[in-house]
Amino acid sequence: MIKQNQFKKALSGDKPIFGLWQGIPDTSVAEIGAGAGFDWVLIDAEHGPFDLRSVMAHLQAIEPYSVSSIVRPVEGSTALIKQLLDIGAQTLLVPMVDTAEQAEQIVKAAKYPPQGVRGLGTSMARAANWNRTPDYLHKANDEICVIVQIETLAGIRNIESIVNVIGVDAVFIGPSDLSAAMGHIGNPGHPDVVAAIEDGFKVIHGAGKSAGVLAVTKELADTYIAAGAKFIGVGVDAALLANATRQLANLFIADDSGDHSEDEIAGY
Repeated sequence: MIKQNQFKKALSGDKPIFGLWQGIPDTSVAEIGAGAGFDWVLIDAEHGPFDLRSVMAHLQAIEPYSVSSIVRPVEGSTALIKQLLDIGAQTLLVPMVDTAEQAEQIVKAAKYPPQGVRGLGTSMARAANWNRTPDYLHKANDEICVIVQIETLAGIRNIESIVNVIGVDAVFIGPSDLSAAMGHIGNPGHPDVVAAIEDGFKVIHGAGKSAGVLAVTKELADTYIAAGAKFIGVGVDAALLANATRQLANLFIADDSGDHSEDEIAGY
């Protein structure tokens, strides 16, 4: 039988679900993150140095663990979405979505006909167990979860039309790029940015969709949960490693580099 998308199922639950960004292209790091106890992990092929083969290796490494996987591609082209779904991704978070037309094309790329234009290649697809999952073609569309990422002023202006696109399951508002677009680069926790994200959540909820965000401090995460965030990224593997190793070094070696904020450490 086709694998059920547990992340998509969890979006309809009562509790927020928490995740870890994975940007280090090493499967041992993927396993460490997958086994840490998060609800989901995200393979970040937008900013992390991943190619198709290393994304698949990450999916394979994560598979044995009771955690959902999300893939964020570098962009939302029809061909790339087809490849990512064929290697086993079921949930995609597509960045830099500014218009409803973009969202519609992403949905079509993720769905087999008649709902979409995804090409058929199940004999070579890990997702279909190389054509050994007999119901894959008929049930795959139901298990695909499409998340669009809004992170620009244009996206915020068009958010109502974007979130109402049929087939968009959830909307993630990217605080880092949005903060830069709003004139607060490097400060995603700025009150103006937080307010814009909270306003965005209201529109997302009004369309009956789930809202997501990245928040690397407990205070900010709690703020967004109170505003209705359903899925929250609460850490980035590379940033966690960089921060922990620097703190350890600082126990023994004087740090003359100055103070560093959580937002600077996260870099997202």
